[in-house]
Amino acid sequence: MLSAMLLISLVAAGVPQDPPAANALPTVANAKPLPELDAKFRRVDGWVGGDGAFSVATSDKRTLWLFSDTWVGTIRDGKRKNVAMVNNTIGVQDGNGADAKITFAIAKDKDDKPGTLFVPPDGKGWFWIFAGHHADGKLHVFLPRQEKTKDPGSFGFRAVDLWLGTVSNPADEPTAWKIAYTKVPFADFAAERKRSFGSSVLTADGHAYIYGYEEKPGKPFASRKLLIARTPVEKLGDFDSWRFLGAKGEWKPDVKDAVSFADNLGTEFSVSYVPGLKRYALVYTELGLSDRIVGRFAESPMGPWSEAVLLYKCPEMKQQKGVFTYAAKAHPHLATDANELVISYVVNAFELAPVINDAGLYWPRFVRVTLK
Repeated sequence: MLSAMLLISLVAAGVPQDPPAANALPTVANAKPLPELDAKFRRVDGWVGGDGAFSVATSDKRTLWLFSDTWVGTIRDGKRKNVAMVNNTIGVQDGNGADAKITFAIAKDKDDKPGTLFVPPDGKGWFWIFAGHHADGKLHVFLPRQEKTKDPGSFGFRAVDLWLGTVSNPADEPTAWKIAYTKVPFADFAAERKRSFGSSVLTADGHAYIYGYEEKPGKPFASRKLLIARTPVEKLGDFDSWRFLGAKGEWKPDVKDAVSFADNLGTEFSVSYVPGLKRYALVYTELGLSDRIVGRFAESPMGPWSEAVLLYKCPEMKQQKGVFTYAAKAHPHLATDANELVISYVVNAFELAPVINDAGLYWPRFVRVTLK
């Protein structure tokens, strides 16, 4: 073990080290579902369910919700009917709290049918939406491109590359956005070792911190660990300005020098600041698919990260056979207390039929976690 003085000096220098002692960790004072917030996302016509649910505040009164696979159609008698699935949509939240209004933007294809807003420039595969970053009047959105595989059920896809969509007019209606696409050069989806960025973006100390993961094959779950990059806050689209956190806390220009930290991540997560704790919180579904939403904490956006703390145990996997929970992340703009995290997650099914026949599935669900 490091001596106390040596540990203090290394952390002060920004060097990631072992997690703090367990007795220094935040604990959960209360965790409860938020059905009133769930209800703001429930619709019976048009947008009738989506996953992902990243959020990015573009002002004090406007937040964009970024959804990946989305059902468009109707809900009648508790079932989805006449539905089509599109690969990404946008929700626009105007206002905050109980008075907030959320509308949904769904693109149209050439036949005036529901379409996808972000589309790969070469028309191959499809984009899901990860984290967004708003700065200098522009919206940057990370877009992992997927393609189909022969695997059955809900997991017949694989990531092939990563793009950045830059919206020059994010204040307009999303279907009128002007989007430029650039391939992110740092992602690698080779079979033996995958590397991706854009699972979360955090603005702190004049920088945009871009969080991603390194993934290695494993059973039953792949092993994913945290990667961290940063760039000046208004230069996220300038890939020459990106630097990657290395083993000794230094920022390296070569992505090959990036080292991994916290483990057991999903591909989706969040990093946000909890002012009441004066700490940053890394929130995710443990292993990417489980009933456990966990958090790791740090005094700096670069770590060192604590051991995982159980924040909430999703009840749905025990209540209903054949469903799974995933995609947990915190939304700081929803917090009403300095010591809390408002976290969303999604409930899905391993087969398609239950999602069609049970309209209670495939929406963002929210929980408020109060920490002390």
